[in-house]
Amino acid sequence: MPAKVDVNTCTGCTSCVDACPAEAIEIENDKAKIIAADCVDCETCVDECPAGAISME
Repeated sequence: MPAKVDVNTCTGCTSCVDACPAEAIEIENDKAKIIAADCVDCETCVDECPAGAISME
């Protein structure tokens, strides 16, 4: 299951975008957005998010 972004917590810093090995995250309306079809469930973004806005479901 792909990662999920809490848009209320996300600061749009792009740390997750830079860290994602699958290039499955983009910034939309100043918030991270996971491209579910491309997410490989590696949890790298969860570890890299300084705001703690990303989790695995």
